[in-house]
Amino acid sequence: MRDEKIFSLINEEKDRQTNGLELIASENYASEQVISAMGSILTNKYAEGLPGKRYYGGCEVVDKIEQLAIDRLCKLFNASWANVQPHSGAQANAAVFLACLNPGDKILGFDLSHGGHLTHGSPVNFSGKLYKPFFYGVKQETGLIDYDTLEETAKKERPKLIICGASAYSRDWDYARIRKVADEVGALILADISHPSGMIASELLNDPLDYCHIVTSTTHKTLRGPRGGIIMMRENIKNPYGLKWKNGNLKSMGALLDAAVFPGTQGGPLEHVIGAKAVAFGEAMTDEFKQYMIRVKANAKLMSELFLEKGYNIVSGGTDNHCMLIDLRSKGITGKDAEELLGKAEITVNKNMVPFDTESPFITSGIRIGTAAITTRGIDLVHIPEIVDIIDRTLTSSGDSSIIEEARIQTKNLMSPLPLFKW
Repeated sequence: MRDEKIFSLINEEKDRQTNGLELIASENYASEQVISAMGSILTNKYAEGLPGKRYYGGCEVVDKIEQLAIDRLCKLFNASWANVQPHSGAQANAAVFLACLNPGDKILGFDLSHGGHLTHGSPVNFSGKLYKPFFYGVKQETGLIDYDTLEETAKKERPKLIICGASAYSRDWDYARIRKVADEVGALILADISHPSGMIASELLNDPLDYCHIVTSTTHKTLRGPRGGIIMMRENIKNPYGLKWKNGNLKSMGALLDAAVFPGTQGGPLEHVIGAKAVAFGEAMTDEFKQYMIRVKANAKLMSELFLEKGYNIVSGGTDNHCMLIDLRSKGITGKDAEELLGKAEITVNKNMVPFDTESPFITSGIRIGTAAITTRGIDLVHIPEIVDIIDRTLTSSGDSSIIEEARIQTKNLMSPLPLFKW
């Protein structure tokens, strides 16, 4: 018997996605073959362990699928080791922490209120509860990473792990400088590239694997795959903790990370999602994907420039990647109100803390915008001025229902003819 209620709601969500303007920086649209793999009979198979080393029988086929995902990921990022089992980016980071730290160890991460992530040491997250977090942020006058504070704090506190990467930072990272600091204090570096991973794979941004010991990412943002996480390393170094196998040989970091994923933080891997990851990694190796990433970056750059022209404050003054963080205080509107107003016009953004925010995390002074999803649908440079104009008219409407309704109709007319996945 078909579940009419749930499939009716799925169709309702499809209509929402089709008619709306999706500007949440952490969202994207997956291809039909990614979705097909994710909804396949692979969901039926339990496969605890790694390819060739399972705790269940009948894994001959899923072993090939998971190994293909690993091989494609390593080729995509020029890595020598990878684990594709994490259920999410947060799970990937949790596994790295488990492999590299003991409870109470010091970590140095990018402040959540400046654009970092919950799993980089926030006190409400496991990373801030189990470990002793210290933070660096951005400079108030420029909105750029304060590498001087990062270095000073690292030398003073000597953390075991330095975390770089962000959920709301629009500029590239100086991984070489962070590695120099880490080497001086004896720390490992975790680069969380969940947001810009597609651009890094396409060689449009600096490569963290050149300098960072361990790199994590999600697969559903700019990589445009299924929801999930990954861990990888350029070089599978020997662990620095002296942990050995029974034969006396030092374990590799890869071995520690594998064990931290399973059985450390997860049970059976989601082989249907891993199959979909393999499809997405294959797509990301194509020329079409690189051209898509170039368009994402160009769309974001133009969008940020047009917002600046209209008097909006872009934190850090622009963008190098797919996203931008807009401080709305110059416009006299909160992030919460902006999100609600734009939602009425079928434009989806998320309220977001800005550096040195004067509002609470439930209100915020900013919104975060990204161009990955709209570019997947076929939005190009020619459409960006219209989109910025729609957003500006909505935010400056003072809640006038007629203006908002006009914006909603314009949004629907622009987006509804476009496929969810064009490139």
